[in-house]
Amino acid sequence: MHIIIPDNLHQAGLDILDATDGITYDAYTKMPREDLLADAGKADGLIIRSASTIDAEMFDALTQVKAIARAGVGVDNIDLNVATERGVVVMNAPDGNTIATAEETLALMLALARHIPQAHQSMLDNRWDRKLYTGTELRAKTLGVIGFGRVGQAVTRRAQAFDMNVIAYDPFVKPDVAEEKGVKLLSLADVLSQADYITLHAVVTDDTKNMINAQSIATMKDGVRIINVARGKLINEADLAAAIESGKVAGAAVDVYSSEPPENNPLVGLKGVVHTPHLGASSEEAQVAVAVQAVENLLAAMQKQEYNSVVNPAVLEKR
Repeated sequence: MHIIIPDNLHQAGLDILDATDGITYDAYTKMPREDLLADAGKADGLIIRSASTIDAEMFDALTQVKAIARAGVGVDNIDLNVATERGVVVMNAPDGNTIATAEETLALMLALARHIPQAHQSMLDNRWDRKLYTGTELRAKTLGVIGFGRVGQAVTRRAQAFDMNVIAYDPFVKPDVAEEKGVKLLSLADVLSQADYITLHAVVTDDTKNMINAQSIATMKDGVRIINVARGKLINEADLAAAIESGKVAGAAVDVYSSEPPENNPLVGLKGVVHTPHLGASSEEAQVAVAVQAVENLLAAMQKQEYNSVVNPAVLEKR
């Protein structure tokens, strides 16, 4: 059985493949789409990151593939409806990058609150702007967590260590689960209107796409701060930029963008915005963990017909 890995995968995952009998693979740092289309017919399985888009055209070329493993959590770069129609099982690696993403969220929140990137740059420019960069404390502020899954809960634990009051919105989580963690589960409208900081940890769906927009921002507190280490398409970037320029939103910390790398993005270069280039899962530990989990998921599916972390479970009814 042959596996194609079009995106960079940590050596820990490749080591498992090397030690597995009956498996061959081609691994790339960044395989151009046209090359993947050309070679797709050779693959029995696929392991991808966020850089590869597996749409209807790609599925047409993946004539032998019955399973795809995503080395990470988000699968918005895979057309799950087409995957299910074609009988292709799609699996993700939901555990590996939880801590890395949570820590990135807190790092950005602190950087935003204390103007750390701007102050650092001022020092590099031989300035001593102490008064200019007076910040605000996280203590006693209300953090609104949108999406209370693994990452949202990990962020919550860390935010509570800073004495933040945490409220959350997630229609798929039961209130008693949140209560056990010292969190009030509220409606989206209540979270947006009560939070001093809002952090996004939702997946992109028809309901959540552009959920942060001019209308929802208007319901927020004046001076709210927004952090996004989830997916860029959760935010209408033009609306958020306008709200920052008007002063309605005090600032934003952004790790993800509607198009990556961003081009002509209204948030990039805007005063009051802290940027990182999609680093949420970019820790050494997370890279190892998602690579290992993705490889193990794919091998189990291909060799044993055992399916773990399936994100399109309806496909299993066809087997």
